[in-house]
Amino acid sequence: MNLVGSARERLLLCAPFVSTHAAELIERCCVSADAIGARSTILTDLSPRAVCDGATDPGAVVRLQRALPGCRVVHLPRLHAKVYLADGQRAIVTSGNLTAGGLRYNHECGVLLDAVSAVQRLEREILAYGALGCSLDSNALGEYSDLASSVVDAERREKRSATQAARKALAAALSQAESMLIRARLGGGPMHPVFERTILFLLTRSGPLPTTRLHPLVQQIHPDLCDDSVDRVIDGVHFGKKWKHAVRTAQQQLRKKGLVELVDGAWRLVR
Repeated sequence: MNLVGSARERLLLCAPFVSTHAAELIERCCVSADAIGARSTILTDLSPRAVCDGATDPGAVVRLQRALPGCRVVHLPRLHAKVYLADGQRAIVTSGNLTAGGLRYNHECGVLLDAVSAVQRLEREILAYGALGCSLDSNALGEYSDLASSVVDAERREKRSATQAARKALAAALSQAESMLIRARLGGGPMHPVFERTILFLLTRSGPLPTTRLHPLVQQIHPDLCDDSVDRVIDGVHFGKKWKHAVRTAQQQLRKKGLVELVDGAWRLVR
């Protein structure tokens, strides 16, 4: 918590799991109005399944958003990194989540970085990855927290009764929560703009890639959007996975903008 309390300009908290215990500790670090600067970012995994498993408590994230001035919350499915940065000056890279286990009870291992160039490079990389996620304002996060509570209640009932009705209720609650996150990620628009940003992110870090390599990488970053069970049907004709068509649209849009080109079967950035 020393790192959190030392932040004056910006704070970045990146962890897939967040619990009430961590929220309480950070709230104590923010008792004075000037304890933390105006820019705070939380990257976490708010997936309904993570909530059901007890790994993440959206209510705790709500508390953090209220405690940290100007806090931005970003949902990233399959996030696994645990990185905490303050003011671009110091960073902790660790195995510990923002949970009671990660902060107090478990035997974790971490490294404190204070080489400014390394810390700022790490910060840029984490924020670039975060740009592929879904930002939730206080209203959306509060609504999702309420939905998540319904999911947890439905799962408890399903475990107690194991009836078909309970299973259906759980499936419906999970679907509703997942749909809300997807709507928030897309912002009411199509999928391909999200995939455009993702393709640029991947090509910047991996160099030229054929479409066959891009597909699994995009799917790893966006498992909620890349559902292999959803087929694209036009006039009764099946054209394969809908998300792959959105990837193709993203590629074509990037090429029209002059940002990428296809050379020898591989997509690459236009320099």
